[in-house]
Amino acid sequence: MTSLSILLFPDPLLRRTAAPVENVDGAVVELIDKMLDTMYAAPGIGLAATQVDVHRRIVVIDVSDESDSPLVLVNPELVLAEGEGEMQEGCLSIPGVYETIKRPSEVRVRAVNREGEPYELDADGLLAVCIQHEIDHLDGKLFVDYLSPLKRSRIRRKMEKLMRDGDDDDEAPT
Repeated sequence: MTSLSILLFPDPLLRRTAAPVENVDGAVVELIDKMLDTMYAAPGIGLAATQVDVHRRIVVIDVSDESDSPLVLVNPELVLAEGEGEMQEGCLSIPGVYETIKRPSEVRVRAVNREGEPYELDADGLLAVCIQHEIDHLDGKLFVDYLSPLKRSRIRRKMEKLMRDGDDDDEAPT
């Protein structure tokens, strides 16, 4: 299956809010499969449809060590977020950049699976962070938005330089 193109920060399309999926049909399942292929090929542990320029509320995640436990969240909604933790995050739309971000450490998400069935999932640790990170994408928010304006500006300049000339002599900001 063909991989999809991942939008790179600061592309303004990453700031669009995704629309709900009305019905999980064959086209949605096909998109889910392409998103999973794209995520695994990148390689990554999460991908939101917004990142591949499809502005619908679809997320795929796989935090397993063997990359064999895909999680599909259609129309995901956080119904509980508690605790506080810090974890280093990266993003397929901002390659090579990793920053420590504070987020709730435990979440409950309500979503629909690839068969169109609703479910709820409790998560903590890396999975909780990944769920929040990907839902942020659906809302037009990026993990760099949690950083200081100075750090965000440095990352933006680094990405613009990378896209402009493909040369990246600078170290990732810390």
